[in-house]
Amino acid sequence: MNDEAEELGPIDYLIVEFPGNRMTGEGLPLLVDLVDRGLIRILDLTFVRKEEDGSVSGLEIADLTGDGELDLSVFEGASSGLLGQDDLEEASAALQPGSSAGILVYENRWAAPFAAALHRGDAQVVASGRIPVPALLAALDTTDSAR
Repeated sequence: MNDEAEELGPIDYLIVEFPGNRMTGEGLPLLVDLVDRGLIRILDLTFVRKEEDGSVSGLEIADLTGDGELDLSVFEGASSGLLGQDDLEEASAALQPGSSAGILVYENRWAAPFAAALHRGDAQVVASGRIPVPALLAALDTTDSAR
């Protein structure tokens, strides 16, 4: 394994659906901030639209809000080649017809030193997951009401 791979943080993906193709772009400055602070590195960012007939197409978006201020050119080149057409088709299966989505693949750079230390100690992650916020809140509510 080369040095660069040994210093990689965990890689995650998100598929964010925009019902009715309503993208405001409100979250994009926050995404830029995460990159600027070195917390994440964007490997791929693409947008797709699922038509009412179920067909899927890629979207080219430069200004989501139409105000001329948010230019997605900051994400130009955010394509590692990890996402193929088959991935876009699979991601679109999670979408409702008439919706758009942003598909983001990113490295958790904040975790890279920790991951490298584990690797040097011959440790390995054998399972990983994410607890959805609604499930966490429901569990906390259950715990609180049991007290």
